[in-house]
Amino acid sequence: MKVQCLNSSSVKTRNLIKKTFAELINEKKQLDKITVTELVKKADLTRSTFYTHYDNIYEVAHDYQLQTIELLCSEDLKLFSKQDIINYFDNIIQCLKDNEETYKLLLSADESLLFLEKLKQIASDKIYDALKNNCTDQYLKLNISFLMNGILVELLKYFRNESSYSLDEILLNMKKWFEKIFN
Repeated sequence: MKVQCLNSSSVKTRNLIKKTFAELINEKKQLDKITVTELVKKADLTRSTFYTHYDNIYEVAHDYQLQTIELLCSEDLKLFSKQDIINYFDNIIQCLKDNEETYKLLLSADESLLFLEKLKQIASDKIYDALKNNCTDQYLKLNISFLMNGILVELLKYFRNESSYSLDEILLNMKKWFEKIFN
């Protein structure tokens, strides 16, 4: 990222760039089909303004990914118990709700699958670390994998408008699956 010190104007500009990027991702369905030229035109910005904040389109996508990954890896979200994991699910869904329209736009593109795989691995590792000392199940990692793959598929379907369930219903079932698998 080029701009190191983000004042309120820089934050607004970066948010405008990211919002416009998300709209273009929704239209084009592929990251490599988006150009800086069309992004700045659609956002009514100059190319120099874009390049003050980002080096290229891929850096905008990476900025979205980092924002979400930072939330999921936050030091405030250390998991030590099953209840911590339930709370972690609440935090994930709340983050998705807070940024629902953006995620719907971003997750419509095929490139999002690699990002979702990263998120799944981060969440799986956090859950494994929380459970490994108090669990004798030889299939702990496998059970976590099944749980997280199921969650990932349902969230992807939701954000691609292919699900009839709300985020609250998905969250409720995430908790139910977790309780059934790990009790």
